Amino acid sequence: MELSEHIKTANVEDVTLRRPFHPALRGTLCVTSHHLLFSDRKDEASWQLLILLKNIDAIEKRAVGSSGTITIKCKDLLVLQLEIPGMEECLNIASSIEALSSLESVTEMYPFFYRPSHLTLNGPWGLSSTEQYYKQTERLWDRWRVSTLNSDYSVCPSYPSAVIMPREVDDDKLIRSARFRQGGRFPVLSYCHHRNGMVIMRSSQPLTGANKKRCKEDELLLQAVIDGSELGYIIDLRSAQQAQQARMTGGGFESKSFYSHWKRIHRHHERGKVVQESLIKLVEACSDPSHSVDRWLSKLENSKWLSHVHSALSTAGLVVECVERDGHSVLVHGSEGTDNTLLVSSLAQLILDPASRTVTGFLCLLEREWIQAGHPFQQRCAHSAYSHARLKQECPIFLLLLDCVWQVWRQFPLALEFSEALLLRLAQEVYASNYGTFLCNSEQERCAAGVKENTHCLFQSLLRPDIEEQYLNPLYEPTDLAIWPSVHPQSLQLWTGLFLRWTEYAQNMEEAREEVWSIVKEHHEQAGPDRTNNTLSTHCDTLTPFENLMDELTIL
Repeated sequence: MELSEHIKTANVEDVTLRRPFHPALRGTLCVTSHHLLFSDRKDEASWQLLILLKNIDAIEKRAVGSSGTITIKCKDLLVLQLEIPGMEECLNIASSIEALSSLESVTEMYPFFYRPSHLTLNGPWGLSSTEQYYKQTERLWDRWRVSTLNSDYSVCPSYPSAVIMPREVDDDKLIRSARFRQGGRFPVLSYCHHRNGMVIMRSSQPLTGANKKRCKEDELLLQAVIDGSELGYIIDLRSAQQAQQARMTGGGFESKSFYSHWKRIHRHHERGKVVQESLIKLVEACSDPSHSVDRWLSKLENSKWLSHVHSALSTAGLVVECVERDGHSVLVHGSEGTDNTLLVSSLAQLILDPASRTVTGFLCLLEREWIQAGHPFQQRCAHSAYSHARLKQECPIFLLLLDCVWQVWRQFPLALEFSEALLLRLAQEVYASNYGTFLCNSEQERCAAGVKENTHCLFQSLLRPDIEEQYLNPLYEPTDLAIWPSVHPQSLQLWTGLFLRWTEYAQNMEEAREEVWSIVKEHHEQAGPDRTNNTLSTHCDTLTPFENLMDELTIL
């Protein structure tokens, strides 16, 4: 079926558009295969609103006399209202939007049709690869190697074609280890610490089952990781009770008897539906201006969103403590190893690794730890907070990551090269994008669909000099030190720039924030190139004057 066949009415005149903070406009509404276009023509001037249909999360229809009203709720949390003359036209428009906003075929989505004049399909796609990371990390060269045993994705469908493994473990042992791990996600290297050579590994749960099965190759693999060290840590992102219950369904955990040099620590993280419903409750609280302050704070607390932020940052801090302070390697896993595992491992790297705090380094981190590592974006980001569809596999784990990074950025305004604007852009792109970066659920699926050959890469576009400048932090001062974010309740705040971005509060805050940043930037520049880096504390309980200023602004 051609996409155009879903369009029952292509154009409607005299449509009234209502949107936050703007007067109502009357104009023409057009529906195309991938966009909703509203044009307001007054005299010779023309104003247009273009919405990617993939960005629409839900629509609500109601009759008003002989006309109809469509309320459009977008995945970036924007809510619009269209008043359409003629009920038939209204129903046709609504039907077209519903069909075209929920396309399931990847090759029918807009990134396969997006052809901007300033980009070509012939250039490189992506920023880094496993091989590049290995070449750049000299500490890996003696004891580690790049394995291409998954080049055809037969060993693990959700892993990339190449992974970094201990040199003394051959590919046959890796294959046996993969059979012992859920989804074939055997332990692979995620990060090597630049100072002490300790590593962060990630995997899925072992399939020990009720009979407490073992796999000697998996045990040898983990023993090779610590290479004679006294101890390694396994951070299991489930409670001890959940890990025990997993054995009844074929899953399980690493036994002390067989992994004697590894100490297991349990840190419970919510998954899937629980986190998705938490986002829904949070957005519901933020979208209703009628609540009193007490009522609003109660709904915010009941959403438990900030509890998920706390859990993620707290566990990432534990991983960093094991690697940085105690000098031990760490294996992180939950059940599947495609969600919370990636969240914790990438946050730990942001805290540990100064390279990950640059614009390029952060995007490379996302590419390596989320896109190449097999986070199922298409499943997790099928809907946002407004959809009326029954929840399937949606879960805003990547959005939770961005929120955690924002918390770090707010606590350490000098430590990250990028600003909040980059995080907001990524939060929008992951749900609806012109680019192919977040399409599909794995590298295998992207290869099968021809994503790299037929779409443009978001990250490369963001690094174009004229674009990257929009996302730079004017206060950035590099430091080789680890940064330790505070997870005290008073230190974690609602990300107003995202969750209140379409409210009057956010509009006023944005103006005030721009004024504050201009003052801070001016002060920063006057300090001159010889200023010291003493203001950048590696512990959050010592805030800089800039952080105090931003905290005061946040309280307003």
